[in-house]
Amino acid sequence: MKLAKFVSASGLFVVLTCAIYWTHITFFPVNVVFYSAIFDGVLAALLTGLFAWRLRPFAVFTAFEKWQMLLIWLLTAYALAISVPTVLDRSLSFYILEKLQQRGGGIQENRFSEVFTQEYLKEHRLVDVRLTEQLESGTIRIENGCVRLTEKGRELTTFSRFFRQHLLPKKRLLRGQYSDDLTDPFRHSTAQIDYTC
Repeated sequence: MKLAKFVSASGLFVVLTCAIYWTHITFFPVNVVFYSAIFDGVLAALLTGLFAWRLRPFAVFTAFEKWQMLLIWLLTAYALAISVPTVLDRSLSFYILEKLQQRGGGIQENRFSEVFTQEYLKEHRLVDVRLTEQLESGTIRIENGCVRLTEKGRELTTFSRFFRQHLLPKKRLLRGQYSDDLTDPFRHSTAQIDYTC
């Protein structure tokens, strides 16, 4: 009996999440897709939790069980926000598949660097999107045409560099060969640059 009620409440949560997300993206401005989707999922979880606390059919649950259900819905909201709109919005892998479909199902392998540099960056306004995300996250600031790390950005990059160098796979399959290239992508970076400020 409790399981059926939990499943029905969880179904309500999913419906509310989808409805709130659709309303948000259709009628309201969105600064960052991920943050927007998280907000929508949290709102849906809180509304579902309110129903679970107030409606008589859910009186069979103890307060502790209701808190557990709310936590499950919040975690589900986070997973949904990352797994669906954020992945589709940011994924280079989906872009490759969509680009292959757009180009009739096939692209010459040796021309993919052109696709990325001449089409992907422009079509997805990648620089604008990523700078907006970082501004909204508080990890960068832009002053007089110069993009600078904030203290929060420095802390985050210190963590990410440590994680990349020590906790990413040292033998990762990259087009048929195992490599540690992505544990230090700057290893072969160009030394002569003229774009710093």
